[in-house]
Amino acid sequence: MTGAAGTFGAASTKSTPAGRRRSAARLAAVQALYEMDMAGAEADEVLEEFLQMRWRHGAAHDDASGPAPRGGDDTPDGGAMTEPDNEFLGDLVHGVSTRRQELDGLIAQALSGERTVDRLETLLRVILRGGAYELSAKPDVPAAVVITEYLDVAHAFFDDKGVSLVNGVLDHLARNLRAGEF
Repeated sequence: MTGAAGTFGAASTKSTPAGRRRSAARLAAVQALYEMDMAGAEADEVLEEFLQMRWRHGAAHDDASGPAPRGGDDTPDGGAMTEPDNEFLGDLVHGVSTRRQELDGLIAQALSGERTVDRLETLLRVILRGGAYELSAKPDVPAAVVITEYLDVAHAFFDDKGVSLVNGVLDHLARNLRAGEF
């Protein structure tokens, strides 16, 4: 692993129940943001559906929701999904939704070459928006943790090329938004 996450080592909070619930919230937020982007749905509508339907009885994913992690199981390693931190999930979805244009501007500055935010695959775009939101609005979460968490989400859906893009963009944003952490 390179970039900020590599610099700080395997920075993660997944060893605690609260950390696992935040990780689950990030994955759920990416799925909710994907659905909002694809269907033009509102944040409250999608969140209500996620909280009432998708997470009851431990069902972390159904066929009608956003993208499923590779392999089709609830987690990349085939284990059962931890219930998300609902407050954190709501904050991520609402934060990205209300600051979408600002976040897209930050992402655009970090993209190289001919790439534009609008031309990114929808799932990559929402992963980057989630990471950009946390880096810009959640100073209590270390940049290395944010990068590692969104790299984990990217690994669940993409090959090395997609993961490398997420790493490069979030590392660039972290170095600009959180220079004091490097």
